Amino acid sequence: MASSTFADRFVIFLGTLVNLQTFGVAVGYLIMVFLSPLWRKYVKPLQLNMVMVVYNFFCSALSLYTVIRFVIIFITTMDLFDMTNHKDLAHPLFMYFITKWIELLDTVFMILRHKERQISFLHVYHHCSVLLLSDLAYRGYRWPPVGFILCMNSFVHIFLYLYYGQSALFPGQSPLWKKRLTQLQIFQFVIGLAHTSCGYLYHGFCLYGPFYALSMMLLFSNFYYNAFVRQRSNNSAKKTS
Repeated sequence: MASSTFADRFVIFLGTLVNLQTFGVAVGYLIMVFLSPLWRKYVKPLQLNMVMVVYNFFCSALSLYTVIRFVIIFITTMDLFDMTNHKDLAHPLFMYFITKWIELLDTVFMILRHKERQISFLHVYHHCSVLLLSDLAYRGYRWPPVGFILCMNSFVHIFLYLYYGQSALFPGQSPLWKKRLTQLQIFQFVIGLAHTSCGYLYHGFCLYGPFYALSMMLLFSNFYYNAFVRQRSNNSAKKTS
């Protein structure tokens, strides 16, 4: 019976996602990624350094604004397990939703610049899923716990796009805090997993919250391992050989 109930809820959840206005955009995004090798085959890479500088610093500022608006609401609404709609959350959730639209340009710029190695499964999964979930949150789940999770993500994105902006401003000089940034991203999902798991066990949250947080934590942990731990081990092996 329990598995049947979960299956029914899962079908309803999928139906809700399909009916979102952004579902067609998500499908189009996946098609764009799938067809991107054609661009690399027939068109030379574009040089967009100054565009990238402006774009990344703008995204960082937009995330900062979104965090500030969330925090203002949380000062008066501190119950992060309250599953009721709060009209005051409409604006920061809308701003978060808008940023997810804008941030799809990350992938567009990667394609235009022939940075295909950056278009990983993690990158596509994150951009596509967050677009849908931000739409879902804004239209039907203006809850403090949802706002808390998205506020954390906006906070991380302040530094993420500062990193990208600095990298674009000084090409060839990768900022030294990339490892710390990745650790911050993982820590975000650890907190999200703890929060949503507690909400699921004691406050009636759905199971998809902890499942999504777990999936993101595992994917970013795998990226961290390959980018820093494994690479360091390989470098150490080369020095001793």
